[in-house]
Amino acid sequence: MSDVLARRGLAPRWLLASLLVALCAGAVLLLMGRVPICPCGYVKLWHGEVVSSENSQHLSDWYSPSHLIHGLLFYGALHLLLRRCPLGLRLFLATLIEAAWEIAENTDAVIGRYREATIALDYYGDSVVNSLSDIGFMMLGFWLASRLPVWASVLIAVAFETLTTWLIRDGLALNVLMLVYPLDTVRQWQGGA
Repeated sequence: MSDVLARRGLAPRWLLASLLVALCAGAVLLLMGRVPICPCGYVKLWHGEVVSSENSQHLSDWYSPSHLIHGLLFYGALHLLLRRCPLGLRLFLATLIEAAWEIAENTDAVIGRYREATIALDYYGDSVVNSLSDIGFMMLGFWLASRLPVWASVLIAVAFETLTTWLIRDGLALNVLMLVYPLDTVRQWQGGA
């Protein structure tokens, strides 16, 4: 098994290093005072209600596709920038970036920004299990991008963005826009007006 992974550029040491980064991110989040699991006392595989204090508390939710898209994008960017580096090293770097985002996303400043600039009024940060799951979704997206043709990765990203924009009036692009440059018209539309 390790020979197959190594031939694909994913030496077990890089996979292990990536998993250790995720675990370290979880430890940092715990030290920051993030709740390990939903304060409701249980963990669900899927939580589909966006405007809810349980959003970003369970294993997956409507924002999980955006983390999968992170993986697609990180693979593409790192493939262009570090094409000669082993796939495992690029996965490790992508995991470092995603873990850093999960930590930053759960700081008081970013949580406050979400609550101020977006429709996420009930957002109080992610549970640690949700953050680790988000990192896992990024890794899945990275792996998919490494195996699929470029057109398929683009199709997956566009399909998830279209689906989440249509169903919950949010997605990766809108999330970034509203964090960086909030627009009242977008906020009103997201709120159903």
